[in-house]
Amino acid sequence: MTGLQQRQARGGTLILGGGFAGGYVARLLGKRGSTIVSRENFMLYTPILPEAASGTLEPRHVVVPLRMMCRHSDLVLGRAVSLDTAAHRVSVETEVGPTEIHYERLVVALGAVARTLPIPGLAEHGLGFKSLADAIYLRNHVLRQLELADAALTPDDAKRHLSFVFVGAGYAGVEALAELSDLLRDTSRFYPGLKDVRQRWVLVDAAPKILPEIPTPLGDYAARELWKRGVDIRVSTTLDSVEEHAVTLSDGSRLETETLVWTAGVRANPIQGRLGLPLDDRGRVVVNPMLQVDGFEDVWALGDGARVPNEATPGHFDPPTCQHALRQARRLAKNLSGDPRPYRYRMLGQVATLGRHKGIADVLGLRLRGFLGWFVTRTYHLYQLPLLTRKLRVVVDWTVSLFFSRDIAELGVLGHPTPLRDDE
Repeated sequence: MTGLQQRQARGGTLILGGGFAGGYVARLLGKRGSTIVSRENFMLYTPILPEAASGTLEPRHVVVPLRMMCRHSDLVLGRAVSLDTAAHRVSVETEVGPTEIHYERLVVALGAVARTLPIPGLAEHGLGFKSLADAIYLRNHVLRQLELADAALTPDDAKRHLSFVFVGAGYAGVEALAELSDLLRDTSRFYPGLKDVRQRWVLVDAAPKILPEIPTPLGDYAARELWKRGVDIRVSTTLDSVEEHAVTLSDGSRLETETLVWTAGVRANPIQGRLGLPLDDRGRVVVNPMLQVDGFEDVWALGDGARVPNEATPGHFDPPTCQHALRQARRLAKNLSGDPRPYRYRMLGQVATLGRHKGIADVLGLRLRGFLGWFVTRTYHLYQLPLLTRKLRVVVDWTVSLFFSRDIAELGVLGHPTPLRDDE
């Protein structure tokens, strides 16, 4: 531990957050330079996170190292704890001690965290699906349930281990369920003792339909595809409580399970409340059409943690999606480089995968589904993924998955090294 360190932001631009929005602003600023403050040294490409959970993609391939992505930026691993706009200074906590970073221009891109509700038992027994660590843990947990089901002493115990409940039927919930159900069905042939035990997958959402963000015909197609695979879809239903071995839903049903995955939305990063910036009732930083924080000349904000007005959709603010964060980053990088214009972006479409070479896509009004929708979805994600090396690694993973079955190794021991001692 050392004393307080002082440093200047490279190129005068300090970016809080190394996620999709912040990472791309730094990358697009190029040789103008910037300093990024992030808790990790990588950017997570969240649209393909479900494929990392299922093992289709190697987990390292869904992240992009910030030092490779933003070669003209400095990286400080830590988190912002306070902001002094008058002194143009941000205080940052790092593993080597507190640091103060002085800036000329500040970009706030702290993103979002999982939105939870005060449901009894949720915090103790629920699993999230927002980070790479969440995805890896969920994969290991699901594979462990397969092993426990195989070792179960009674059919009821085996059935409980093979029951999985997902709450939240947006993109994350639907894609994660589809990928993980494919994983277990593909690997069940290695467990002959479970051939007569039915897997149960339940998708719960308070909305009247799944994937409410997309056109109704595509959402209905997705629901039919999941239903054909035996997924129990419970719409207009909420989660009432969670126990160690069961969940209770608002329709009165009690489902015995060891797995409750919570994917019911996100909220702005609560750290923003410490920075003294104007926030709306949902905790998002309030910005004008130039992406400039209201009341501050040298502070900008974007991404999931900002309330961004869009001149292409008057009266509506951008949703928290990677597609919008990327367009905001492009506009802000130009604004910071001397070409200031209001942010304007009309969404080109929406895409989602449903596993098993099935997907849905709404591109420029053209609605695609099935294999073509799946192909367009993957092509779009590959195009948006930065760095040629990452694109090639992902293509190789996808190609290998076409010819070989998925790996079923459960690696829950990762991150827990064996202590150096004599006893076992």
